[in-house]
Amino acid sequence: MARVIAIANQKGGVGKTTTVVSLGAALSELGARVLLVDMDSQGTLSIALGVHGIDKTVYDVLRDLELAMEDILVPTATKCDLAPSNIHLAGAEVELINEPGREYILKDKLASLQKMYDYILLDCPPSLGVLTLNALTAADEVLIPVQVHYLAFRGMQLLLTTISKVKGRLNPSLEVMGILPTFYDRRTRHSKEVAEQLREHYREKVINIPIPATIKFADTTTAGESILTFSNSSPAAAAYRKLATEVHNGKANKRR
Repeated sequence: MARVIAIANQKGGVGKTTTVVSLGAALSELGARVLLVDMDSQGTLSIALGVHGIDKTVYDVLRDLELAMEDILVPTATKCDLAPSNIHLAGAEVELINEPGREYILKDKLASLQKMYDYILLDCPPSLGVLTLNALTAADEVLIPVQVHYLAFRGMQLLLTTISKVKGRLNPSLEVMGILPTFYDRRTRHSKEVAEQLREHYREKVINIPIPATIKFADTTTAGESILTFSNSSPAAAAYRKLATEVHNGKANKRR
């Protein structure tokens, strides 16, 4: 059965999509079968993987009872499969609001894929709307990327409260895998101080694998590949490989 992991944070620009692409590619390197699901109406994950102009997307799957997730999957350069999205998904936030059992639609659509993959990574939108609730209801675990910046984790408590409510009302098995520090620059005092604040506030929830800041992440989007192939020997690639190994071995959500 697949482990379904939602990569979530209602704040944009914290490295959610980069983490989905890089972690997915690193898990694939370990021999895992990985599906990436683009739940963001901006289609950032699809764009990052060079997937454009797709006729059927996650939007169509969520809105069409007869359309299966398998019907829209496309291969990518990361060796992961992708369920792509585009701007049409924005309509789902409004259109699903009055649907009975709206929070369970994605979970139901992923059910038939459980034996096809080892991991299903959900790239959540930068909000706590219906699409994010669908992802949290479908997930086994939540990975929370947080930019190492003073203002970046101000909304963390709201997200953790939302996760707690989803666990209590919709998905009792949901667990927080951990908080992943991103855009970490070990040369600056600022990064070190904020990383320490994260550890003081959230203790064992913080994954002690800070993802280094690098301009190469922007370049990977243009190339349509992951940091693992674009800059194979970079510290960022090494960090995501280490994270993937811990996730694969079940250690990422254990106290360090």
